[in-house]
Amino acid sequence: MFGDNAIKLLVELNQSIDNIPPFNVHVFGTVLEEMKLLYDANRDHVEHATRTRDSDSDVTLVDTSFHHSVHFRHTALTRNKRCLLAYLYNRMRRLRQMRWEFGSFLPPEVSSNLILPENQWFKNYSKSLAVYMKSIGENGLNLTMDTLPPKSLHIEVRCLVDYGKYEFEDGQVVVLKKNTHHLLPRAYCEPLIRLGVLEHINF
Repeated sequence: MFGDNAIKLLVELNQSIDNIPPFNVHVFGTVLEEMKLLYDANRDHVEHATRTRDSDSDVTLVDTSFHHSVHFRHTALTRNKRCLLAYLYNRMRRLRQMRWEFGSFLPPEVSSNLILPENQWFKNYSKSLAVYMKSIGENGLNLTMDTLPPKSLHIEVRCLVDYGKYEFEDGQVVVLKKNTHHLLPRAYCEPLIRLGVLEHINF
């Protein structure tokens, strides 16, 4: 049935709300082929409908018997197009959100599920965002930090992995070892929390 594969793409995407599933190249291509068949069938019917001429009056006669078939195929084609656009848009929307959560480097389990144009779009978006943040004020402003108003400038965190030495902008160095606790500036902790290096201890 027309449209089944297009719906399959959206269902597959919605089943992975917190992640981006692998781009289904096979089903996406199948939908494009279906759209081409629908378009070609409509074009042939329209050409055939206007091909008949009255030999006595030399007037082109329009055959309207194909009208309902053409309308049905056009509706199916339009629906497929909307589904493909929704599939692409929602994948890019999730990519944009991940840029704000993880920074300019995506986790391997995410980047491996992207196709080349998606990777290129993410790089371009990251570059545009970085350029904009640098243009704010004299020293720039990292908009990805403190997306919610902080209750305090320092937070207590637990190290989840043996990360090693971490140096702050003021030259202070802290050694992050697994299962150690630290009271650190929130601004430095948030990127490491997103990467799974630290976790915020809530009391």
